[in-house]
Amino acid sequence: MGILHFKALHLIFMVTWFAGLFYIVRLFVYHREASDKEEPEKSILIKQFKLMQKRLWYGITWPSAILIFVFALPMLYLNPLYLSLPFMHLKLALVFGLFLYHLYCHRIFRQFQNDNLSLTSFKLRVWNEVATLFLVAIIFVVSLKNLIDWMWGLLGIVLFSLFLLLAIRIYKSIRLKNKD
Repeated sequence: MGILHFKALHLIFMVTWFAGLFYIVRLFVYHREASDKEEPEKSILIKQFKLMQKRLWYGITWPSAILIFVFALPMLYLNPLYLSLPFMHLKLALVFGLFLYHLYCHRIFRQFQNDNLSLTSFKLRVWNEVATLFLVAIIFVVSLKNLIDWMWGLLGIVLFSLFLLLAIRIYKSIRLKNKD
């Protein structure tokens, strides 16, 4: 297999890893909100969400996280020049941050599996957007490869983050208004 095969597999598992990270936190939100329902709906929903979380986390998200690294290593081995490029240092730092995010999601996953629902649905909704910020940042870094362009990209990410936070707050106020 050549470097392009490894790159294609790396990208495929990047997509599935992000899909898992996006969906697991969304399931946490639904699980948390189900805990406020009346019985028997509450028990039925929580049982289903736990099953869905477990299948997603161990069947897609963790394997994808591992395989993205498995396919990245041969690319770096076959083209060690990547490791001397500044954009790659930034990308690897962002991927490290994303993996820390993944590990924190695992902590939340274990808490939910043990019926410890300490986070509010609002906090989980905000947490769900962190993966989006990592995705945008990593794609911009890899696409632009130029640190000057990255500075403009960083400004864009900050503005995008503020926009997401504003959108979450507006959505929350609409939900509260419609709840009354």
